[in-house]
Amino acid sequence: MPKRVMMGVVVSDKGDKTVVVRVERRVLHPVLKKVVRRSKKFHAHDESNQYQVGDLVRIEECRPLSKLKTWTVIGRGSASGEVVDATDAG
Repeated sequence: MPKRVMMGVVVSDKGDKTVVVRVERRVLHPVLKKVVRRSKKFHAHDESNQYQVGDLVRIEECRPLSKLKTWTVIGRGSASGEVVDATDAG
């Protein structure tokens, strides 16, 4: 089964080797028929503590690393969607 990959913005980097990433998606409201933004926060593993608040990053699903961390950062994202600098995403 393929691993899910999402792109989001780092909102916290206070934990050691951990960043909190907010992933935003747009959905159509069932009654108002208007596009609304929904967001969710994911805890992701950042081995080298190189990502800071405000960075656009790509995260990939992985095995559970702790109680909350089941994602790992695979690199910085760009506006067009490709990974700019990938760490060891092997």
